[in-house]
Amino acid sequence: MIRGVRGAATVDENNHDMLVDAAEQLLKEMISLNKIEAEDVCSIFISVTEDLDAAFPAKAIRKIEGWSYVPVICMKEIPVPGSLEKCVRIMMHVNTEVPQKDIQHVYQGKAVSLRPDLQKQQN
Repeated sequence: MIRGVRGAATVDENNHDMLVDAAEQLLKEMISLNKIEAEDVCSIFISVTEDLDAAFPAKAIRKIEGWSYVPVICMKEIPVPGSLEKCVRIMMHVNTEVPQKDIQHVYQGKAVSLRPDLQKQQN
């Protein structure tokens, strides 16, 4: 069965290293919490808010050993007025038998405001 694992993080500024590092930290936590192996990943969608264009955050996945063949795509978020700024969002599609309610979604930095209801499950 394919499940979606979500994550989001924010950066302080539109900076290449900050953007790639934030995406890498987010991906690593999503992988660790959910015990995900690269071979079980169908694809990863990464979106950024319109104020981020200093780097492709997908570069982060290539920094993780064994993840070179995972299909990844970057895209822009819909610029909804008043929405969270400088935000990277990840949707990882994973083959797993883990029940949906047990998937650990990860929100870092100011992105915790996106889904405060899911923060309890990370404790």
